[in-house]
Amino acid sequence: MPVVSLRDVVEALDLQSDEMCSYMDLDTGNIVTFNLEEANFARRGDWENAPEWMRPELPKIKRALDEDRMVALPDRFHIDEWRMMQEFALADEQCQCRRELESAVHGDGAFRRFRDAIGQLGLEEAWYRYREKQYEQVARGWLEDNGIAYR
Repeated sequence: MPVVSLRDVVEALDLQSDEMCSYMDLDTGNIVTFNLEEANFARRGDWENAPEWMRPELPKIKRALDEDRMVALPDRFHIDEWRMMQEFALADEQCQCRRELESAVHGDGAFRRFRDAIGQLGLEEAWYRYREKQYEQVARGWLEDNGIAYR
């Protein structure tokens, strides 16, 4: 297997959602990312009924779903961005905004409230730098757990 790009894995992780997933081909290191609609077309095999723009990707998606050499990247549950938000809120005990951030990450609408809070507090850049490092840690852990060399 070739050495894969950590950056490519982080970018694929950032796309993960309830509707999107990514798989890596262990033979080539290539990552394929697709949504549920594309997965359904690939599984059913009725590719001629798929939208024209989707057809070139369907064979790759079918392989991702069916072949053992294709390994799923961590999903949103395993990435756990909510935990990242909590840790960011608690990171600097001297920060005057700690209480506001801690409050924002609990209850319904935590992601929206957290985004609003970091915006009001001028912490967007700090959050995105922190989040990027956390995503890199998730990617490194996944690559190392799967014995995949990266740069």
